[in-house]
Amino acid sequence: MTPPPAATAAISMRAVQKSYGTLEVLRGVDLDVQRGSIFALLGSNGAGKTTLVKILSTLLRADAGTATVNGYDVATHAADVRESISLTGQFAAVDEILTGRENLILIARLRHVNDPDAIADGLLARFSLTDAGSRKVAAYSGGMRRRLDIAMSLIGNPPLVFLDEPTTGLDPEARIEVWQTVEQLAHDGATVLLTTQYLDEAEQLADRIAILHRGTIIADGTLAELKQLLPPAKVEYVEKQPTLEEVFLSIVGDNGRNES
Repeated sequence: MTPPPAATAAISMRAVQKSYGTLEVLRGVDLDVQRGSIFALLGSNGAGKTTLVKILSTLLRADAGTATVNGYDVATHAADVRESISLTGQFAAVDEILTGRENLILIARLRHVNDPDAIADGLLARFSLTDAGSRKVAAYSGGMRRRLDIAMSLIGNPPLVFLDEPTTGLDPEARIEVWQTVEQLAHDGATVLLTTQYLDEAEQLADRIAILHRGTIIADGTLAELKQLLPPAKVEYVEKQPTLEEVFLSIVGDNGRNES
């Protein structure tokens, strides 16, 4: 991998467009994600979140606009971008026949890292899976599988982590386990781009939040900044601050509920 160009933002997009036939999915997206932060991209189903992540991870080519990841242009330096990132999709990509430790060793060998056994043991400890490492993944809970999946994606220490709706289908306890994992990633210095349709998830984790609606970013800011978009609801003696859910629904409106 060639040295990355100097860049303030870990991720930058300008006027990015993407269509599938006559369906416009992204309609000129502008986005910046600062290094070492957790950035949440909120949107209803069909808003374009996964398409945006696929463009940033070089799995799709944009129709127009520019995007850089870790200082590399995703269109002209795709190989360098791929070496800079890890991508975890909506469903855990783990081999149920293998143990947790064997899954990690397999990926470490495929990525030609030194000492796969030590890498596996270190990641099992980091994600609180040491006791489960010798068990087949078929016996893992949903939260354990997701933690293992994220651990596998971190082999090679990529500076940027893309998590595309990582808690889809998980129960509340498993979701909390994943949240703790994401917080630890940021604590360890990684930049995390998290896509989600769960408002509490963004509220819990994100340093900054953007709302993607009908292919464009219609709001972008910290939780406190987004709450400023609504006037506080007042009663005689108590001031009520709006929740992120109220901000989201107010900005998107009823149209967002009809998207598929």
